[in-house]
This record gives sequence, C-alpha cells and structure tokens, in this order.
Amino acid sequence: MCVKIGLCSDHAGLDYKAKLIKKLEKKGFEVVDYGTSSHESCDYCDFAHALAHGIESGEVEKGIALCGTGNGMAITLNHHHGLRAGLAWNVEVGKLIKEHNNAQVLVLPARFVSYRMASAITEAWLESEFEGGRHLRRIEKIEP
Repeated sequence: MCVKIGLCSDHAGLDYKAKLIKKLEKKGFEVVDYGTSSHESCDYCDFAHALAHGIESGEVEKGIALCGTGNGMAITLNHHHGLRAGLAWNVEVGKLIKEHNNAQVLVLPARFVSYRMASAITEAWLESEFEGGRHLRRIEKIEP
C-alpha cells in the first residue's frame, strides 16, 4: 500500500519542498502538494490549513511543512484539534517528535537548515515509530 503524504510551504520553503517531493516520489510515496507554487511573498497559514484539512479528511496520512523559521507553520498546524506538528532542526529532534510525540506533521525551518539536513531530518522522521507507553499517556493529556 502506498503512503500518501502532504507537503506545504510558503515562499521561503518552496525550493526545499520541490526537492523533497521528488525525493519522496522516488521512494514510492504518493505526494499531495498543498502549495505554495510561487516565490512571491505569501501567508504560510493558508497552506498550513490546507495540509491540516488534508490530514483531517484522510486525503493524506501525514505531512511535511516548511517556512522560514518553521514556527508559523507549527503554530498554525497545532491549532487543529488532534493534530500534532513538531518543529525539527536536527535529526535527533526529527526522530523524537515521532517516537515521543507521534507527530503527524514534520515542520522544517528552511532558512535555518541546509537542504541536506532537511532531507536527513525527513528520513529520520519517516523511519521512526511511535514508542507508545508513557508517551501515549502524555499525548492523551494534550487536548483539554
């Protein structure tokens, strides 16, 4: 079965997003691009909401979001009920947001990591599994 993954970015993350889409498709993922498709300044929220709706509706199973710092995407995505988005700037953090937080969305800070690092973080996040146990108990306490 092919895993469907959604990607989104603002103008700052567009180039990395395009490279990640090609990489993921080569690995056999079916990719849905939720925008942007331009280098013109845009509002990250529009694309974060589109990705979140894709996950909520079941169109995609998980996602990757990119913007300059990653913070805007993460904040917007985490406003969606039941969605967990984690901002990662190195491989270890990328692994832990899946292993400990079961994040459905990986958020990357395109202006603060190289593409090589963004790619390595993505690999680590995709290959990691949620550990459950005490981490499940903590996740269950996130929603009020």
